[in-house]
Amino acid sequence: MTFLTILPMAVVMVAGTQLVAAVFLATADRPRAASLGYLAGAGLVVGGGVTASWLVTRAVKIGSGDGGHAGRSSVETRIDQVVVVLLAVLAVVVFLRRHVGGTPRWMGRLQRAGPAYAVKLGVLLFLAMPSDDLTMVAVGATAARHDLPWWHLLPFVVLTLTFLALPLLALVLLGHRAATVLPRLRDQAQRHAWVVSEAVIALFVALTLADLLR
Repeated sequence: MTFLTILPMAVVMVAGTQLVAAVFLATADRPRAASLGYLAGAGLVVGGGVTASWLVTRAVKIGSGDGGHAGRSSVETRIDQVVVVLLAVLAVVVFLRRHVGGTPRWMGRLQRAGPAYAVKLGVLLFLAMPSDDLTMVAVGATAARHDLPWWHLLPFVVLTLTFLALPLLALVLLGHRAATVLPRLRDQAQRHAWVVSEAVIALFVALTLADLLR
């Protein structure tokens, strides 16, 4: 398994409320400052979350004496089993939230959001979402279980932030035409993101099960 395997999980990180919030910030009174603040807060949580999971899992492997074990060890099997359970819970969470529609009232305040508020929003939104917490744990644990170095997590973090930056990029590149594109992006994120998330989770489950059955 390489870092390319965990990249699709970035879709799960941003699907739904996270991307919708990014769209609202891109149409705020100070869109660039607010969007960059949001990206900074999200990056802090995502980077820290996957790093913490990677460190804990790596410590478990080393503590068990299997850090340099050739072939698959018992601790690696247990890690794979834990990851499968986490992914199963994640799939259930995404499915149960699939009909959560409409725009939360608090998003109406994002029109006047400044960079400081946007940073806090990025931090709190990614910490408070169970789907994001489960995804970060699964990604970090998988990377450590396969002895991927820490920097292999960086492409996942960068791709997550790139998805979140799409509304801002649309604003910069399209100018006034973004007023038409951004509402469509918001609607698609609200309606169909859960389907893509479930497909990505299923793929990751299949890859992890393949490791277990080897």
